[in-house]
This record gives sequence, structure tokens and C-alpha cells, in this order.
Amino acid sequence: MVGVGSTSTKQGLPSWIGAATATRTTVEFDKSVAVSGGDTSSTKPSHSENFTDVNLGFGERAISAAGAAVLSAVLVNPLDVAKVLTGVKCNSSGTRAVLGAEPSCSPDCSRYKGTLDVFYKVIRQEGVSRLWRGTNASLTLAIPSVGIYLPLYDIFRNSMEEYTLRNVPMATPYVPLVAGSLARSIACVTCYPVELARTRMQAFKDTKNGVKPPGVWKTLVGVVSPVNSANSYQNSTRTYRLLWTGLGAQLARDVPFSAICWSTLEPVRRKLLGLVGDEASATTVLGANFSAGFIAGSFAAAATCPLDVARTRRQIENDPERALRMTTRQTLVEILRDGGAKGLFTGVGPRVARAGPSVGIVVSFYEVVKYALRHRHMHWQSKDADL
Repeated sequence: MVGVGSTSTKQGLPSWIGAATATRTTVEFDKSVAVSGGDTSSTKPSHSENFTDVNLGFGERAISAAGAAVLSAVLVNPLDVAKVLTGVKCNSSGTRAVLGAEPSCSPDCSRYKGTLDVFYKVIRQEGVSRLWRGTNASLTLAIPSVGIYLPLYDIFRNSMEEYTLRNVPMATPYVPLVAGSLARSIACVTCYPVELARTRMQAFKDTKNGVKPPGVWKTLVGVVSPVNSANSYQNSTRTYRLLWTGLGAQLARDVPFSAICWSTLEPVRRKLLGLVGDEASATTVLGANFSAGFIAGSFAAAATCPLDVARTRRQIENDPERALRMTTRQTLVEILRDGGAKGLFTGVGPRVARAGPSVGIVVSFYEVVKYALRHRHMHWQSKDADL
């Protein structure tokens, strides 16, 4: 079998594709069978050869992904809050603040100017715990979203690589791009209402001190209530659409993000794992995946920042009529007109600071858990074989 560290190419493919030609997995743990003296007879395959990443079920992958999502959501939520609030009006008196709105405010009113400024002002005005505003929504979103996204990516990538390697070898390097885009689209459409609630929970302040912020359900009810209070059957369709307000902007951001992220991450982590070859362990898997995820996530976040700014502005729009009329293109034009090119990259620092660690944590935890599950299966196979 071709090891991870193989530098050979096949029909002009990049060397990092060598790992995919063996088992179509993210990490190759199988060891090559040594032959000598021209002997081509095969030896008994190891347990690692009998059980690879391809053999893991969707449920096992989903559990791994859900655990990764919980860890990431808790650790990086303050950075997510900073990303959403950068450029938003802040007010020590507790007046509601919304991106793009111009509420009346006291002389103390100013804009959050960056990650550290958000941390300082939020902690001073609202307390440390408010840096974790929207964490419940983040968890509610992350568990099903990542639980769908990563397993689907694995499944799509494995099947696509198997097909392209047999039929269109030159297309194999583009498999991560396509698989990531497709998996992210499905996860995004499925879980979008919770994403909408999470963003609104992070961006809005309460008008009364001491009042507990609304949860996911109450936030979504607040989104649709202005339409429900109007009348008629026609409004039911509009209510449904409001729950997916900004979905186009979300897809316009997430699909390119996933395409850039996975097409960067795969070759980087396979190259890093290739440096250790057959000595792969949980520690090296963790390190290689976190490093690759950090690099890929940071690069993808910077490249898609304007689309994220447009998505955020659309999601926190208070006027239902305007929210339904807004498009990603129109929103980008408005941002460019109001703030110039700098406005398109509002919050790029917090966004990159969040995305790098987030992708690194999710991918590395996911792969380490899968690594442990593989070895658990191998252990039970070994015990069954001894009986």
C-alpha cells in the first residue's frame, strides 16, 4: 500500500494524492508489506489494514463530530462575539445596538473597534459571562451542523476519490473542494434557523438591565412575530421565509469557505503526516490536523470576510420587509458605499482569530476520536481472532 509519506505520483497527480490512492482516507495508518528477493507473495494483513477510516459508520463519525463541535463552540465563542460586535454601536447605558442602525445614544456611545476593545467594553459594561452570549445557540447549532457536515464530507470525499482515481485521475485533487462545498451546503440549509438565532443573540443587547437574554426559541419567535401579527395565509409563507433570512448570504460565504478550507487543509495535513510516516500516533494526528486546520481556516476566513460581513448585516436586520428584499449583492454594495473597501473587511481580525483555532480544534478532535475508534475496533477484532 502507499504510505502517507510517499512522494511518488500517479499519472501526474500531486504527491499528496498518494495517500488517497491507497485507502481514500484522510490519514493512512496502514503499513506497507515488506517484500524481499522478488517474492511477491502477500502476507496476512494487519488489523489496521482490515479496518480503515472508510469502515467507520455515519453514527460513529457523527459522535466524533458532535464532540468536536461542543469543544470548539465553548472555547471560541468569545471570539465569535467579538467578530459579530466589531463595528457595532456600543452604549454603556444599555441602549440596544445593531449593526447598520443609528440609535440615539449618549455622549459615551462609540463603536467597538476590535477584538480587545469588544472584550474590554463587554466585560466592563455587562460582565465576563456575556462573552459567552449565544453559547447555547452555538451548541444547539454546532452539534447537528458539524454532526452532519464532517461525516458527509468524509463520505463524499471517500466515494468521489474512489471514482476519480478509477476513472478521472486528474480530477482527484479537486475532490476535497467539491466534497466540502456539497457537505456544507446540506448542513447549512438544514440548520440555518438556529444559525440566524445565534447571530441575533450575539448582536443584540437587552433594553432592560438584569433581564435574561432570550433563548433560541424566543429569538426565532421574535423574528416571525411582526409578520404573524399582520394577517392571512399569505403571511405564513413569508414567515417561513423569514426563518431563512440571509440564507443566500450564508451559502455565499460558507460554500467558498469550505471549498478554500478543504482544498488547503487536505494537502497540508497529508504532507505533515507524511513526515512521520508509519510512526503516526494520536499525538501526531492531533498536531498535524490542528496545524493544517489552523492554516486553512485562517486563509479561508480572510478570503471570505466580505461575504461574512454581508451575511451578518442581513441576519440582524430588524425590518421584516427590508430583510426579505435584501440580497447579498445589494448588501455588499451598501457596505462598500458606506464604509469603502475597509467596510468589507470589518472584523477580519476577529474572524481570522476565530476561524483558525475553530477549524483546528474541530478537525483535530474529530480525527483523534476517529483514530481512537479505529483502534478500539482493531482491539476487538484482535480479541475475536484469538478466541
